[in-house]
Amino acid sequence: MNDVNLRVSRAFGHFVMILAGVFLSAMANVSPGRAEIAITVDKGTFQPIPIAITDFAGADAALNAQISAVIMNNLKRSGLFQPIDKAAFVERVTNPDAVPNFASWKVIKAQALVTGRVTKDASGKLKTEFRLWDVLSGQQMAGQQYMTDAAVWRRVSHIISDAIYMRLTGEKGFFDTRIVFVDETGPKEKRVKRLAIMDQDGANQSYLTKGDELVVTPRFSPTSQEVAYMAFGAGDPKVYILNLETRQREVVGNFPGMTFSPRFSPDGQKVVMSLAQGASTNIYTMDLRTRATTRLTDTTAIDTSPSYSPDGAQIVFESDRGGTQQIYVMSAGGGGAKRISFGEGRYSTPVWSPKGDYIAFTRQRAGTFSIGIMKPDGSGERILTEGFHNEGPTWAPNGRYLMFFREQGGAAGSRIFMVDVTGRVEIQVPTASFSSDPAWSPLLN
Repeated sequence: MNDVNLRVSRAFGHFVMILAGVFLSAMANVSPGRAEIAITVDKGTFQPIPIAITDFAGADAALNAQISAVIMNNLKRSGLFQPIDKAAFVERVTNPDAVPNFASWKVIKAQALVTGRVTKDASGKLKTEFRLWDVLSGQQMAGQQYMTDAAVWRRVSHIISDAIYMRLTGEKGFFDTRIVFVDETGPKEKRVKRLAIMDQDGANQSYLTKGDELVVTPRFSPTSQEVAYMAFGAGDPKVYILNLETRQREVVGNFPGMTFSPRFSPDGQKVVMSLAQGASTNIYTMDLRTRATTRLTDTTAIDTSPSYSPDGAQIVFESDRGGTQQIYVMSAGGGGAKRISFGEGRYSTPVWSPKGDYIAFTRQRAGTFSIGIMKPDGSGERILTEGFHNEGPTWAPNGRYLMFFREQGGAAGSRIFMVDVTGRVEIQVPTASFSSDPAWSPLLN
């Protein structure tokens, strides 16, 4: 078996992760046959898959339990799995190399089982191993080991969660990701808004700006560890690109008037944004290599919140050119635009799914703000959640989940929530302070 060295970029440094691949398939009496577990999601009838996640074996019991807890929390938050209470376990796994007694896991109605081990070498490096078992068929489904710095144990837990999610659903996971958002502190009439970053589960929160200027609409690059955002400081507001590794930032361009809603193209080579000139606002792109700017719309209306399709061929945006805020789609090169929203109310903040199958949006009607999705031709509109003030959807990289922010009203501030595309799963993402404008990163691994 050949080890593979994989260098993974991180916002605050680098580490080398060694993937040893599948290491259980040669175990005696275990054949990697076809598993019986299959997940089919339907909003009306779906029941989460019961899964048992054991504390990993190893000398550091506290760390082993922490890794297990992160994996358990991730899978539970997805809404597709129901981790079984460890107090119900009949078998205590002390040797992850041994084949489990599947009868003892069937008794507690587990359909999948996760076991593992964490060891530390003389240099302090962690070797984290996991195994995923199909309890019903008695077969190994997946197994990998990772050699990492001890400080990144939480990220390894996310990577393991992604591997389990993908093996059981057939789709890529979303756990080894981060969220850039606007952290809000202070009284409502004088909020301090700082750019912040955290893991997708709310852990490892840190600040990216000092709070001496107002920041809004952060957006991740799909190809690099960079974030585009707007800052209101001295003079006109500016669009910046911040490198998360070096913490260096640069101005995208100096434009007269107001610029809004910067967002990267799928290849990371352009930024599309809107620029206000007098009473009208139009959409422009800037090539980040040449700094050449191209105007895409030319109307007297307000065209804003542009978002590329994942293939880069089209742009969805909001416009009041028809009298009210609605959603339109046009070629990425500009030209004629087609309206795709026709429901009651006003539509805004459209963003294309990474899978290309849906466009998420905010809809305001009769004082209620909704987060919904529709197909790129406008059909199949579905409201996922409603509230006093919901806004700003952002897609997980697998296109199954969205984050958005919700203001509770009154003196309360806004908080970040996650919802899945069925509307069945909705949870609050923990943040230290009030929070808004989330932007989901691509998968890091």
